[in-house]
Formats: sequence, C-alpha cells, structure tokens
Amino acid sequence: MTRAEKILASHAGREEVAPGELVSVRADLVMANDITAALAISVFEKLGAEKVFDPRKIVFVLDHFLPAKDIRAAEQAKLVREFAGRMGIKVVELGEGGIEHVVLPEEGFAAPGEVVMGGDSHTCTYGALGAFAVGMGSTDIACAMATGEVWMRVPETLRIELRGRPGRWITGKDVILHILGRIGVEGANYMVMEFEGEGVGCLSLDSRFTIANMAVEAGAKTALFPVDEKAERFLRGRVTRSWNFPPPDPDARYAGFLEVDLSELELMVALPPLPSNAVPVGKARGIKLDQVFIGSCTNGRLEDLEIAAGILRGRKVHPKTRCIVIPGSQKVFREALRRGYIEIFIEAGAVVGPPTCGPCLGGHMGVLAEGERCLATTNRNFPGRMGSPKAEIYLSGPAVAAASAVAGEIISPEELIR
Repeated sequence: MTRAEKILASHAGREEVAPGELVSVRADLVMANDITAALAISVFEKLGAEKVFDPRKIVFVLDHFLPAKDIRAAEQAKLVREFAGRMGIKVVELGEGGIEHVVLPEEGFAAPGEVVMGGDSHTCTYGALGAFAVGMGSTDIACAMATGEVWMRVPETLRIELRGRPGRWITGKDVILHILGRIGVEGANYMVMEFEGEGVGCLSLDSRFTIANMAVEAGAKTALFPVDEKAERFLRGRVTRSWNFPPPDPDARYAGFLEVDLSELELMVALPPLPSNAVPVGKARGIKLDQVFIGSCTNGRLEDLEIAAGILRGRKVHPKTRCIVIPGSQKVFREALRRGYIEIFIEAGAVVGPPTCGPCLGGHMGVLAEGERCLATTNRNFPGRMGSPKAEIYLSGPAVAAASAVAGEIISPEELIR
C-alpha cells in the first residue's frame, strides 16, 4: 500500500484498502469555518443529533468574513459561537487566530498520519505535515461532527519526485504553479499527490504548506509530504500527542509518476482564468495592475512576508497600484511586526490588514471592480473570485507580487534587485 492507503486503512479498522473501495473513515479532527460551520450546524440539527461525537476533536475557525464585514456575517459568526458554546467546541477567532490553514498547523491541530476532515477545500494544506487532510461539504462535516466518521472512496496516488535545489526567489508557489501548468486542473483528479525526493529537503515548511494547499487546484483529494527533520522541528512543542507516519510499501502501486527538477524552475505567474495557465514571469511582463494582494492561506506565512519586505524595503508602491498585505495569523503578524516587516510595508505605501481570508474569496478588504487587474499570492483566479467577474486575477509568489507592486505592472524581482 501507499502511505495514504495505510493511513486510511488504520482509520477504517482494516488491514488493507485499495483504490476505489468505499470505506468509513474515523476522524482525528473535524474543522469548519464561519461559512461552512454555519451550514453544517443547520444539517446537524436536522439530523436530530443532540451532541457531537467528541468536542475535543472539533474546532471552528472564524476567518472568512471576520472582522465581520456586515450584519449577515456578524449574525453567522454569532450562530457558530453559540453552537460551539453549547457543545463545548473550541472557537479560534479574532485576537488569537487568523486564517484556518495557517493557524491550525501553528497550534498543533494536525499531526502526521492523522485524518483531518475540514469544511474548506484547502484543508489539504496539512498534508505538508503528513496528515491525510481532506476538504468536504458541510453535509459531510455535519455527519462527521455527529458520528466521528465519514465515508470516502480510497483515492489513487500520484507520486511526484522533487530533485535539485530551487534558485533565488523560487518558493513553493512556483513549484505548484509549474506542476499545475504541466498536468492541468484535473491532472490529479481524486488522487493523492505524494511528494518525495531529495528536493523536498530543500523546501521550507512554509513552501510545503503552499504546495499542499494548492494540490486541490489539480483536482487532488489531498497531498502528502514526508516527515523529515524540518517537519519534526516544526511539530516539536506544537504536537504533544503520539503520532505514526507509515512508509509506503516497496511494491506500492501508483497511478502515475512526475519528476520536477527544482533547479530548473523559473518564477511563475498564472494567467486568468485558471491556476494551470502558468507561464514564466517574463511572458506576463508589462501587464498593468490596479491591485497587488500579498497574503492568504497560500502565501500569508512568515517566509512570504520576509521575501516581500526584502523587496519593498526602501521602495514605494506604484502610485496607480494598491498594495494590500494580510498576515496569515496573529502569530505571523506579531513576528513580522517584531522583525520590522510591517513598518516596511507601511513605509512603502501598502495597507496592512488583520489576519483574515478577506480579499482572497472576494469577501472584503480588497474586492475588485469591473475591468480591474490584480496580482495575488492566493490560490485561485477564477472569474469573480475576488470581486467582479469582469476583473482579471493573476497569481504569483511573494517575490513577483512585491516587485510588481513597485513597478505597477508584472515584472520579475530581478529587474529591481540585481
């Protein structure tokens, strides 16, 4: 069996499982946000359930429309808080939290070999720590809250071998955009994207989170990274419970293989309207921008802010371009403040917002008007994703985004810093 199959077998009470089988899988953690939790609560109550299976294994993160953008968002958050209070469920929100997929790994909610069921498609982020983490609809999340289990079809695995060392400015965003450009938005449909190879060790944990986060953009069920020394160092002090991360069998069967030489990668930009429309930054050079957004569960971590601050230091955002920076969590915000990054952003003319999903999903704090163009470090550039369906969204990593904010058009950071 593959790693993923072994994890699912252990959580289904089976000796072994095979791709295509339907199994009932036990959850180690069930997670939902202010949007999906509210929907799940409605279903939970329709089921007639009186209590959740284990409040210690459920967490709600209020992040999409918080701080509340309007009355409806405030009422929805209130509903979630009140239900959580009745059920004894932990709520992570303003003041201590941030974006769910940044906060939960920080706070030790996900560990290697665990099964995480999340009411958000980018739950697969936790695969960077070796967790089998899957996004689900709110109906399934409601059933998971009531029973602690959800059925699923055992996915096949696409093995991706990473080798080489990435060059200057190259981060996980460039890696995953390169992969998406090769295999497309359905290239890993309902598969596990399993990353292996010596190149994994050359990537930071923040870069791995980014890659795992966007596995779903290839249609993947989830992603899995090996648990190496860097991952163990991250987990130390965060996860105190025991965990088990099984190796794949030597004769494990894979649906396919892909090799990526990190040393050959270029800085990438995804053109509208799909993340798979990925091209080297040079092919997008000169596209004028109304807005640049640096943040989200994909690129709102400390590494991303460090790269952006390094480029913006001593420079100014272009007068015809808005630049919005949103740290992924309160801890990231505080550390960025301590290191002086926040002051750099403000001095450059950027607006720094509180940890929230905000502009990424067109929620608030950066919604686009018709005809506007935005370069974002987010994970999706579908029409209407960040506001008007007649706006254009381009995706990149933090280096290209910061440099482009200065130029007012898409450029490579090499054009600013030689």
